[in-house]
Amino acid sequence: MRGATQTKWLVAATAIALAATACSTSSKSNDKASSGGGTIAVQLGEPQHGLVPQNTAESEGTEVENALFAGLVDYDFKTNAPKLRVAESIETTDSKVWTIKIKDGYTFHNGEKVTAKSFVDAWNWGANQDNAAEGLPFYAKIEGSEELAPGKDKKPTAKELKGLKVVDDKTFTVTLAAPFSQFKTMLGYNPFYPLPQAFFADPKAFGDKPIGNGPFEMDGSWEHNKQIKVKRYENFPASDGKAKLQGVTFKIYDNLDTAYNDLRADNIQATDKLPISAMAGVKAEFGDRYIYKPESGVGYIGFPIATNPAAYGKPEIRKAISMAIDREAITKTIFSGTRVPADDFVNPLIPGYRKGAMGDAAKYDPAKAKELFTTAGGVPNNTIELGYNADGGHKEWIEAVGNQLKKNLGVEVTFKPFEKFGKILDALGDKQYSGAFRMAWSMDYPSIEDYLRPIFSKIAIDNGSNYGGYVNEKFETLLDQADQAKTDDEALKLYQQADDVLVQDLPYIPVYTYMSSAAYSKKIKNFDTDAQGRMNLAQVELAG
Repeated sequence: MRGATQTKWLVAATAIALAATACSTSSKSNDKASSGGGTIAVQLGEPQHGLVPQNTAESEGTEVENALFAGLVDYDFKTNAPKLRVAESIETTDSKVWTIKIKDGYTFHNGEKVTAKSFVDAWNWGANQDNAAEGLPFYAKIEGSEELAPGKDKKPTAKELKGLKVVDDKTFTVTLAAPFSQFKTMLGYNPFYPLPQAFFADPKAFGDKPIGNGPFEMDGSWEHNKQIKVKRYENFPASDGKAKLQGVTFKIYDNLDTAYNDLRADNIQATDKLPISAMAGVKAEFGDRYIYKPESGVGYIGFPIATNPAAYGKPEIRKAISMAIDREAITKTIFSGTRVPADDFVNPLIPGYRKGAMGDAAKYDPAKAKELFTTAGGVPNNTIELGYNADGGHKEWIEAVGNQLKKNLGVEVTFKPFEKFGKILDALGDKQYSGAFRMAWSMDYPSIEDYLRPIFSKIAIDNGSNYGGYVNEKFETLLDQADQAKTDDEALKLYQQADDVLVQDLPYIPVYTYMSSAAYSKKIKNFDTDAQGRMNLAQVELAG
């Protein structure tokens, strides 16, 4: 997902916002026994869109929806392996036709029963291009998707995916256009969440006060740029683990330092995004309440290949820029070790990652970088602009990259800060910004495929996170072949070959991979984050 919109196919998983939003507000936890579990406040950045799972492809909206919704599958906190949740079974004999049975006991927060139709209706809505949902590309594998999403300047010729069939209240079938072994793994991602009938009456209003089926329900409407409050859903199945807290307030910040200071003052009780300024002392101050572990994100410098080919159209230019970046210095000096130099387009947590896959392109070599840059003709006006979202603590590392490019390539570097992550995503999506840009991706689901198609495929240009407009037919062919592979091993090798195409073309430059750096106050216990950077709020308890 995008580190902040996401995928328009993403960013799961959720491009990564790594942002936060507005004011310092006291919100001490309620630790009275009579509170029924108590309430806490946590840090959040302002989500880009309304809280509709099928239209959420960034980390901040996904964080809230993770509390409000329950999907067919979930992912193991330690292994990332998919495990059944709302689904009782997900079966196939050929990886093309899938039969999904759901459990009894799940209801939406308005009392409506969760049925097979709840999923089928939600997916049909998300797959219809007239609704312009961020998650649309995830339905492309289902038979009939091209009728609902025929492409730009064309109208849908159907209202439903022919590959979706409701068998009974607890059963539906999914027929894919071609076999896809990763399909079950995908089903924990939020575009595959169910929706109640109330959604279809007014999708826009739903976005400010969504009705989910998860462990928490909305407590009032979203107060934009201020907060989102949720409370425990008392009718959530005990077998799935009811929320232990009575309520959670997502406090919205646009400055991570402000959020961290509020954590230290116990005005909020947890944050899963720490500012660079905190790194030197957070371990000493928080001890075991500081979380430091690998996370699924990858941070990039992206290139507007389609809108600015004169500057960034040549792979040699992009490779020169990559070789002029000292990843080791940035991760150690700027991030104090909370990032690790990237050497593949795939995160190290994911099966299929290969250490050193990028080869020379990821090695710091200023002399070769300058030679390659000069031989390739450089960039117009000898100037590179770097855009970034100012709400996520990115100024320092982007300026460090800029200084390295200026020194090692002999170019002028200018910077373009955008107020919020959503703003730069909108500018890129609308083709209104043509400078190089900061981007990030966190997995939507634990598969190598999720680091390839959502960000770099043709379908992800208009309905995904391919903000550079990159197209390579060999890459497309390898993805299709991998999707239809008969064994997991065969699929993995083909996805790795597709990864090799990216290494040759470098449509983005992987700069670092993320380490989870979160912290929480003494007032709570059992707090943790998963590989997608999501907080386990349903398991959190007050400590006293």
